[in-house]
Amino acid sequence: MRGHLANIYRLGVKELWTLWRDPMMLLLVVFLFTVSIHTSASSIPETLNKAPIAIVDEDHSPLSQRIIDAFFPPQFLVPVLTSREQVDRGLDAGDFTFALTIPVNFQRDVLAGRQPQVQLNVDATRMSQAFSGSGYIQQIVLGEVSSFVQRYRGNSTLPVELALRARFNPTLNQGWFGSLMSIINNVTMLSILLTGAALIREREHGTIEHLLVMPVTPAEIMLSKVWSMGLVVLVAATFSLVFIVQGLLKVHIEGSIALFVAAAALHLFATTSMGIFMATVTRSMPQFAMLLILVLLPLQMLSGGSTPRESMPEFVQQIMLIAPTTHFVAASQAILYRGAGLLVVWPQLLALLAIGSALFAFSLRRFRKTISQMA
Repeated sequence: MRGHLANIYRLGVKELWTLWRDPMMLLLVVFLFTVSIHTSASSIPETLNKAPIAIVDEDHSPLSQRIIDAFFPPQFLVPVLTSREQVDRGLDAGDFTFALTIPVNFQRDVLAGRQPQVQLNVDATRMSQAFSGSGYIQQIVLGEVSSFVQRYRGNSTLPVELALRARFNPTLNQGWFGSLMSIINNVTMLSILLTGAALIREREHGTIEHLLVMPVTPAEIMLSKVWSMGLVVLVAATFSLVFIVQGLLKVHIEGSIALFVAAAALHLFATTSMGIFMATVTRSMPQFAMLLILVLLPLQMLSGGSTPRESMPEFVQQIMLIAPTTHFVAASQAILYRGAGLLVVWPQLLALLAIGSALFAFSLRRFRKTISQMA
């Protein structure tokens, strides 16, 4: 047993030295867990941020001025007051995403009980801003009109008051979600990429043949790549979580970082095995990159990180239970977002261990077959 462990350790150290001599791969690791995390936190496409808006005020009334003053950063840029003739030109040039037109006698018609129409032109080519911004603008306009009418006609007290309490993210910090989910997604992507690239690099350089004549087994070769590349990703993710997310971005993490690292280690056991299997079915790095895209996209999109699994079709929910990312995302969100402990996330950890063991055994069988064909 000591000899097997020594071989796994030495082969793993060799993998680390090989990675150290690959500046482009090192740069990728650093970028994904520093700049990429900060970018994901500060520019989230699903949220409305600094949307350009133009307003045509043909009424020039106190009510129209209230509506204009209701648009302010960070959701919107300061509104540009323009004329009706300039609206189409501005939209065509991409100067603003929204153009709101307040008609003549708008305030008088509102107070008279009539239903005047306010026109909103939207540049629908900017999908993320157009979709969420239209709802924002509708709420703002209706809210200002309702508040103005109530104050003019007298205050009316509603029979029910809704008390809103935002749990786990009381400040509604948009970067809080983006930064942590970026770490979770990068752990999956980089672990598959590093282990697959390590095996393909050895095959392209001919060093895999050197390993075949050494007194090492395929299981030792595979385990060395699993622990070495997994360690690199684990250290990078922990560094990013402590110094980038907590330190630079000032994101408060509810749960135990040590428990998250344990969950990530079990997840890495599965994804590094997956990376080795993918490397055995491809012949070159370009082929591996194409296969990585096909595998990574559904893993990240259907695992519950971007969209809740409850909103997905039942068939997708069931089939994604065999994917390690589903359980890793659930455990990570519970730990980092809601401060869950081991008593809450142990089913996800057990599922990661079972899936990782199955993927390792399957990948090892394929790896042995590939080596036997090369011998």
